[in-house]
Amino acid sequence: MLGAMVTWRLLASVAAVALVVVYAVGSSRWVANDSGWYASLAKPSWQPPDLVFGLIWPYNFLALAVVGVVVALRGPGGTVAGWLGVGALSVVAALAWAYLFYVPHRMEAAAVALAVATALTAVLVVITWSVTRWGAVALLPYLVWVGLATSLAVAYPRLNA
Repeated sequence: MLGAMVTWRLLASVAAVALVVVYAVGSSRWVANDSGWYASLAKPSWQPPDLVFGLIWPYNFLALAVVGVVVALRGPGGTVAGWLGVGALSVVAALAWAYLFYVPHRMEAAAVALAVATALTAVLVVITWSVTRWGAVALLPYLVWVGLATSLAVAYPRLNA
């Protein structure tokens, strides 16, 4: 029985890390698809400088992976499954944003996808809070970041109509 629990938690930990890897690789692939279109866009006045993007994303991916492993190792079974499920839906929404924004340039649809990712990230923080308070706090910068990104995504179609 103990071996099965350890195996299940190990698999859940691997799933959490794999989810973050898929997120990082998928979003990087679609962002790299941009041939200068993004640079040509009018940007909202509250957009952070490019340096901030380069600093926050490694932190966000690391925080998601570490917190996912901690939740997998410490959380009750239903909580772990919920975290992985909500996390997967959040990643799908975030990847949908990256694809919609950078490939077919469907800015309105991309903004909706990012708003969904933000709402799901808030749920992820709440689930995390039930297992580890420091983990939930560690995810707050990510929640703020996707919220800010959503506000930017909403502004882009208006500024570039």
